[in-house]
Amino acid sequence: MKLMDGFDSNYRYILVAARRARQLQGGAPPVIDTHSRKPCRIAQDEIRAGKVKWVIPEMPRPAAEIANELLDKALNKDCFRSPQFPAKEVLHEDCPGHQR
Repeated sequence: MKLMDGFDSNYRYILVAARRARQLQGGAPPVIDTHSRKPCRIAQDEIRAGKVKWVIPEMPRPAAEIANELLDKALNKDCFRSPQFPAKEVLHEDCPGHQR
């Protein structure tokens, strides 16, 4: 199978065509005029005509990764209370709440 224009792999093309065919089976109207009656063939024709757009969704970063990054920043700036002197705050100049 020759790689379709606009796709990074044949596998991705098949996935997009299958999803579009499922939409057509669910009642979505075709976006092109075609003689085909089969949803898979209609989906392929729509893709070839450039009427079906696809994107790879961006994966959200896990909360633990974000928390670790923020913790590393805070520890690198010494933005924490000193365990030896609980009443005193040891704050770096760049930390919120730093007073000169």
